[in-house]
Amino acid sequence: MHYLQPSPSAESSLFAETEPFDSGWLQASPLHQIYYEQCGNPQGIPVVFLHGGPGSGCTPRQRRFFDPAHYRIVLFDQRGCGRSRPMGCIEANTTRHLVEDMEMLREHLGVAQWLLFGGSWGSTLALAYAAAYPERAKGLILRGIFLARPSELDWFIYKVGNFFPDAYAQFVELLAPEERNDILTAYRQRIVSDDTSINLPAARAWNAYEASIMSLLPNAGTPSIPAPDEVLLARARVQLHYLINDCFLQQRPLLAEVERIRRLPAIIIQGRYDMVCPPVTAYALHQVWPEAQFIMVPDAGHSALEPGISAALVEATESFKSL
Repeated sequence: MHYLQPSPSAESSLFAETEPFDSGWLQASPLHQIYYEQCGNPQGIPVVFLHGGPGSGCTPRQRRFFDPAHYRIVLFDQRGCGRSRPMGCIEANTTRHLVEDMEMLREHLGVAQWLLFGGSWGSTLALAYAAAYPERAKGLILRGIFLARPSELDWFIYKVGNFFPDAYAQFVELLAPEERNDILTAYRQRIVSDDTSINLPAARAWNAYEASIMSLLPNAGTPSIPAPDEVLLARARVQLHYLINDCFLQQRPLLAEVERIRRLPAIIIQGRYDMVCPPVTAYALHQVWPEAQFIMVPDAGHSALEPGISAALVEATESFKSL
């Protein structure tokens, strides 16, 4: 296990801002259109960025983990997320659908192989795709590991309150006492409601809870401009759809899939004080995949935009240049 020293700032680690040289929507199914964009060097090494959530989308800052002179940077918004259409749609939206969307996008862009880069839920999707299409992966850079096991969901929904009792109290405040034994179901019932007086307060509370536990220090690496209500609602709707279904991985536990991908070069990056995806999960992955490099960032939580995490991610993309 490798430990990094603290980094002065996230901004100092990232590459300069860059704009897409190509963008569009891929018709992934009769219902879903997937937004994608390409940045950097059109002739460079392809790398695909897998955003978290489930339910989030890509942002311009996420392009900056990669040297635009070296990499052909592909970002896309998963089904129901970000600029993909329809926003917040959970119909025909499972992990397997997302894996197949990635493969369709790879073929659409004419990419033979690409480096997989994903954090949190993005690490889950990277592992699922690599297991399904190991010959298409050049390697993996994974951050804040999430494997969608019941123990991880129990941690996020219930046990984090031991460390953030104030945030947890606000999280459960809108639920009746008898609903607090099954928080996922209670929130999902509110989120799928067509009544904005019910679904919007639930969406705001759901998103605020995760945002409040993202970073080691308060507000570190979190957006300063609140997202619009329709974005919060779409994100919560997709995320709860996945979480209440164990991310559709019951028949395909990811730790059991590592044997299919262990020949691939990989770097696992984990914040020591990650409260969203605690280090025990990344450690469990490394135990079954000892060939992967494991970096524990000593002064970081979950957010990719904390200084130590950003520095480790850029260092990882730089190290893959030599492979």
